[in-house]
Amino acid sequence: MNSRPSDFDLKAFLHRFGLFIYTGDPQGDLLLIEDEIRELYEMNLIDKEEFFEAMSAVRSKLKSMEDR
Repeated sequence: MNSRPSDFDLKAFLHRFGLFIYTGDPQGDLLLIEDEIRELYEMNLIDKEEFFEAMSAVRSKLKSMEDR
């Protein structure tokens, strides 16, 4: 992992797989994104490094929402 979680572009990452998530609830969106990332990893569409990088970005964004 060469970049900080805040530098990881979750939307661009998901768009690579044709995934668009927007419910109007930012926290709910992140939980759905987390599920999708797990599924991508389980289907071997992403490697372990990319999985951890994406999950770290989700957790970082969730934590920043909680800190508000």
